[in-house]
Amino acid sequence: MLHSMPTDIDRARTALTPERWTEAATEVLVDQGIDHVRVDVLAKQLNVTRGSFYWHFKDREDLLRAVLQAWRARATEQLTARLERAHDDPREQLRDLLSLPFRGRSAVRAARIELAIRAWARRDAMARAFVDEADAARIGYIAQVFSALGFGIAEARARAQLLYSYEVAASLLAPQGGEAQRQERASFIERLLLQPLSA
Repeated sequence: MLHSMPTDIDRARTALTPERWTEAATEVLVDQGIDHVRVDVLAKQLNVTRGSFYWHFKDREDLLRAVLQAWRARATEQLTARLERAHDDPREQLRDLLSLPFRGRSAVRAARIELAIRAWARRDAMARAFVDEADAARIGYIAQVFSALGFGIAEARARAQLLYSYEVAASLLAPQGGEAQRQERASFIERLLLQPLSA
């Protein structure tokens, strides 16, 4: 029985996974904005035909949803699970949270993706829903840390909101100051957030 030789398109379909398309779309989103995340742009960048894209995705909307799902998995679900596994002590978990914006190149990359997705979410309902869900999940996790430190539910959530706001701002302002200044700020925020309020 004769078997046909695989074509370039067949090879492209098998070589390029959905994850590779999603990574390429994320890179374009970060560098050029959501309007440039188009099938033709990505196909050219990946040196394949548009047909290769449709092997993995129904349409552009399907790809954009995959970008948001990958971001949610990496930046919220996997990160939270990793932080929970790293320490049993909630105070150490809190210190890990405070250090997140300053963890080198990976933190800079994460901040750039976060900023691009938040810019996209200002004008797109699907992206907005993913961002709102991520914010709620992250604040919920941080509130659990504060609850484990002995704060009541309402106060734990308020402190979590403050810490999360600091995290988002610090990720954008990470280059400000040297390492010693960053450590000093993180230490101050930790003391501030752990200080019981007077009755």
